[in-house]
Formats: sequence, structure tokens, C-alpha cells
Amino acid sequence: MVSPILFANQGGFGLNLNLFETNLINLVIVIGVLVWFLKGFLGGILERRRQAILAELGDAEQRLQAATTALAQAQQDLAAAQQKADQIRLDGQARAQAVRSDSEQRTIEEMARMREDASADLQAEASRVTALLRREAARQAIEKALSTLPGKLDEAAQGRLIDQSIQTLGNS
Repeated sequence: MVSPILFANQGGFGLNLNLFETNLINLVIVIGVLVWFLKGFLGGILERRRQAILAELGDAEQRLQAATTALAQAQQDLAAAQQKADQIRLDGQARAQAVRSDSEQRTIEEMARMREDASADLQAEASRVTALLRREAARQAIEKALSTLPGKLDEAAQGRLIDQSIQTLGNS
């Protein structure tokens, strides 16, 4: 039988099963001690890191929920503001239409009043001119009658005619 050391010397792969020569027992003890001691140390570090990561994830989730809630509220506020803006715009248009209609109505009423005033002024002027023409015609008729009457009437009839003319002018 060929020893495993020979295989290793000849360039092959060999397995040395001698526990004392290979320090296998020492390696198992050192690895066991390292695992036992580092388990608490590394485990604590890893557990703290895991807790920190979980806390950061929880905080991020809370911030996400808060941001989502704030976004929903902002969208509701935006929708309400848009509705209010639309309502204000519609109210403004209705108000402008009412003002326009009111202005048109006042203009029409003012034009009708001006027409009535012009008509009343025209009628007053026509009445004044008519009265003036009547007086002038009456004066001319009286003057003509007075100029022609002295040769046709006696003094008593002439006095009665003058009194009658004066009385007629006083009544009109």
C-alpha cells in the first residue's frame, strides 16, 4: 500500500489522516472558540444593525404614509380650490352680465326720460309760441280795430270796446 504522503510528494493530491500532524484538533478548537466568542460579539453587532435598519425602514414607511396622506390632502385642497375658482369665475361672469343688463336698462330708461323731457320741452315751447302768437295777433287786431274804429264809433261805444278788449286780454 502506498502512503498518502507519497501521493502528495509525487504531485498528486493526498490526504493526511493523522490528527496530530495536521493540527486538525487545534483547528476545531480554535474555530469552535472563535464561533462561541464571536457569536455574541458579531451577533450583537449584526442584531444592532438589523434593529437600526428595521427602525429606519419603519421610519421611512411612516414618512411615506405621512407623505401619502399629505398628498391626498393637497389633492383634495387643490380640487376644492379649483371648484372655488370655477365658482368665483361663474359668479364674476354672472355679475358682469347683471351689471351689463342693468347698465343697458338704465341707458334705455335714461333715453326714454330724455325723450319725454324733450317732448315736454317741445310742447312747452309750442305752447309758449302759440300763446305769444295769439297775443301778437290779438294786439295787432286791437291796434287795427282801434285805428279804424275812431271814425266808425262814437266815444261811448269806443270806450266799451276798449274795456271789453282789456277784459279779454286779462282772462287769457
